[in-house]
Amino acid sequence: MSILIKNGRIVTAAEDYVADIYIAGEQIAAIGKDLSINAEQVIDASGKLVFPGGIDPHVHLDMPFMGTFSSDNYSTGTLAALHGGTTSVIDFILQTQGKSLRNALETWRGRSDGNAYGDYSFHMAVTDFNENTKKEIKEMIEEGITSFKTFMAYKGALMIDDGQMVDLMQEVKKQGGMVTVHATNGDMIDKLIAKHKSEGKLSPLYHYLSQPEVTEAEASGRFADMANYTGVPAYIVHMTCEGALNAVRRSTIRNQRVFVETCIQYLLIDASLYENDFEGAKWVMSPPLRQPKDQDALWAGINQGLVQVVATDHCPFKWEQKLMGKDDFSKIPNGHPAIEHRVELLFSEGVNKGKISLNKFVELTSTNASKLFGMYPKKGCIAIGSDADLVIFDPNKRHVISAQTHHMNVDYSGYEGWELTGKSETVLLRGQIAIDKGESKIEKGYGQFIKRNKVNGII
Repeated sequence: MSILIKNGRIVTAAEDYVADIYIAGEQIAAIGKDLSINAEQVIDASGKLVFPGGIDPHVHLDMPFMGTFSSDNYSTGTLAALHGGTTSVIDFILQTQGKSLRNALETWRGRSDGNAYGDYSFHMAVTDFNENTKKEIKEMIEEGITSFKTFMAYKGALMIDDGQMVDLMQEVKKQGGMVTVHATNGDMIDKLIAKHKSEGKLSPLYHYLSQPEVTEAEASGRFADMANYTGVPAYIVHMTCEGALNAVRRSTIRNQRVFVETCIQYLLIDASLYENDFEGAKWVMSPPLRQPKDQDALWAGINQGLVQVVATDHCPFKWEQKLMGKDDFSKIPNGHPAIEHRVELLFSEGVNKGKISLNKFVELTSTNASKLFGMYPKKGCIAIGSDADLVIFDPNKRHVISAQTHHMNVDYSGYEGWELTGKSETVLLRGQIAIDKGESKIEKGYGQFIKRNKVNGII
């Protein structure tokens, strides 16, 4: 169908102007002042912002972890994302050690195909790099999966060693992909976990104390060194702290560029939440929340161009699942629900409080992820020929976050009672109104797999 959005304040990563947008089918067909085009539907966006649909490049939907599954699947997770202004997500496929990448891909397709409301793509987490896996890298890139996640922690399940890391980096560079990393020193963390448990220190606070800043700073520097040696485009996921950011800052001295993602929680909440006895389990995630000085460093890193993306690492578990670790912090499923609130939180706490500009907000929530992960200009911008993934946003609407009203499949909120200013009012996905004033207008299965292009590490 055709839609004409009138009089909206269009905000992109580079522009800010008032104009009309004409949508024909799934794409933007025209942008201009006072367009005189007949459309099947006209939306008056006067007084509203119009920006590209959000892209969250770090989510875990229906993911097996610690003997259970994350509580949002492709239906509930992508629908919740749409309610908050995120139109596309990139989920993580986890290779099972001893099995192929193809086997992992087919498993995740079984979860995603026909079930998503929003658009989605995959990162491939490589947990067992060998000669057979190496041959599959080119095949995965041809499938449109052009980013490969590695873990420097979770030994025996997800972690690869430095030799495997370098070999993977060399092959991924050769084939035109990117390597991303969970950068924490797994050996040191495992030792600290064992120490605290042996001393009977079992509350959620010791999850935090088992992952001090040095574990992330050291691993981030080591990853940057290996990426520099191999020349692969490199991206650190969910960065939390000043020490890790400084490792990336040091890499710029040798003219290297390492891309950095932080998550909304690391900008807004801190480790004091772990002092609330077992209630702190709501915020048990890896890496853990940090200190206020780390928040200051990350906000500064955003404006210095060292941090390019704000994601969520959305990996929700219901309270009964968190209770698995009631008597042992190491058994608490790691994860935090945020897919629905990332865009609105960053606007309210970042733009409204003068920490970032509107254009930077669009970069962080959409455009940079699109460029880095091979989706631009199909996604992440407002341009003729781009997918009509758009958010019509009321910058003055006040609302309160609560588990009683959110759409994520989890029975608590990490931001319960937070009052925000700015709300996604109408969300369009590929030319269809997906959400309007809190109501879903599309069916399960409308979401499509995004086949991504090769990447070169340039934005």
